[in-house]
Amino acid sequence: MIFTANLLGIIAARYIAIIAKDTRVDSYEFSELMKKLQTKIENIRNIVKPDEIRKRLAEIAEMEMKEDFWSDAKRAGEIQKEKNRLERLLKKYEEAESAVTDAMELFEMATEEKDEETLQTLFDEAPEIEDRVNKVEVEVMLSGPHDANNAIVSIHPGAGGTESQDWASILYRMYLRWAERHGFKVETLDYQPGEEAGIKDVSFIIKGENAYGYLKVENGIHRLVRISPFDSNARRHTSFTSVMVSPEIDDDIDIEIEDKDLRIDTYRASGAGGQHVNKTESAIRITHIPTGIVVQCQNDRSQHKNKATAMKMLKSRLYELELEKKKAEADGVEKSDIGWGHQIRSYVLAPYQQVKDLRSGQAFSNVDAILDGDLDKLIEGVLVAEAEKESGN
Repeated sequence: MIFTANLLGIIAARYIAIIAKDTRVDSYEFSELMKKLQTKIENIRNIVKPDEIRKRLAEIAEMEMKEDFWSDAKRAGEIQKEKNRLERLLKKYEEAESAVTDAMELFEMATEEKDEETLQTLFDEAPEIEDRVNKVEVEVMLSGPHDANNAIVSIHPGAGGTESQDWASILYRMYLRWAERHGFKVETLDYQPGEEAGIKDVSFIIKGENAYGYLKVENGIHRLVRISPFDSNARRHTSFTSVMVSPEIDDDIDIEIEDKDLRIDTYRASGAGGQHVNKTESAIRITHIPTGIVVQCQNDRSQHKNKATAMKMLKSRLYELELEKKKAEADGVEKSDIGWGHQIRSYVLAPYQQVKDLRSGQAFSNVDAILDGDLDKLIEGVLVAEAEKESGN
């Protein structure tokens, strides 16, 4: 018995040692990671141009000192917005650069002095440093003309009745939780509940800096595989839901829409918009006949306000569609391939649990967290993959 216990102890100790060796970062891995991060920082520096940012911030500081600067509130607001964006980007870049430089210098000193405790601390902090650099890298990617804008999101269930409508409501909650995690505000524009469960249709604005820059990668078809809660035989079902994201564009962007191209319908609003909305036909549905785009709004008791909001949604959708066309033409894609109907991601809940994005190729097992709004890693993976694809082209 004593021999057996000792033998088991030796085996256990060796097993623990193997596990520790497999999971612990060593000096070579840390050195290679730092080299990779230094290259990333150099690439980010070439894009960010920190010296130019500092020069621009100095110019803005001089402008703010002038007496007439604040007399034009609109222009002053735009410049303040630019200032805040530049200051935030510069701060994140400087923090990431400093973290990598300090870690590399400390690593060289600890290696020379054989300071194992310091080395282990550096190895433990390596993932945090990498994450910081990756976040700056993503921030730099969000430099499109409207990436900083609010995002207008519409969710439409596919064929499949209650099953797809329930999937649409799950996605709706996922984006609401994502917005909440970021401290963004959400304004519901249109909400049509399903007859049994879920939603028939929903449109909403997520208001926050870079909301569109992040959520633009959510454009497309989202596929769900699960054991249906609505099937008494507990069979597996596949459901599809379309998510459309467009930037909330400024009023000064001129998009020509002719009256003859529009069909405008009014109807009584339904759902959680308040009892008053059901008494009159205040809800508005606008169909853009040439493109087939349909937008609707019922969040206000005023038909005129709902129409104005719906027109703003339509302009944003048309603007996004035009951007997609130009991008597709630049990539040599036929116009028939342009649209919202591309499957971008699969969410599998049975027989195993996995969320896989078809553009980045990344797979995640934390399905519950993702459906609860923990989307940043997933979204950032797509942004990086698409940036690499563009640089490769």
